[in-house]
Formats: sequence, structure tokens, C-alpha cells
Amino acid sequence: MWQTFLLAFSLLLILEGIMPFLNPAAYRRMLLAASRLDDRTLRVCGFGAMLTGLLLMYGVS
Repeated sequence: MWQTFLLAFSLLLILEGIMPFLNPAAYRRMLLAASRLDDRTLRVCGFGAMLTGLLLMYGVS
């Protein structure tokens, strides 16, 4: 189980690192734009991402 968790975490880090590696200026602009959003909008986006991931995980398994 730990091996699967570490593999999933490794994949997360790889995917999260693609954007700042390929286009750091656009990544910086995206972070600045996200920092200007209110808390409610960020929560809704986070919930949407979690729900999408959950549905994708359910569909794949």
C-alpha cells in the first residue's frame, strides 16, 4: 500500500512540475491571478478538482 501511495505522490510531483519547468512566466502569472481570487472561488475550484479526481478514480478502478 505504501508503495502505491508513494508512486501516486511521485506522479503528482511530476505533473505539478511540468508547468513551471516548461513556462515559468506563465506559471507565475497563473499564481498571481489565483492569489487575487476570493476564498469562496478557490474553495469551489478545489472542490471541483477533488470531485473530478474522485470520479476519475472511481471510473478507472
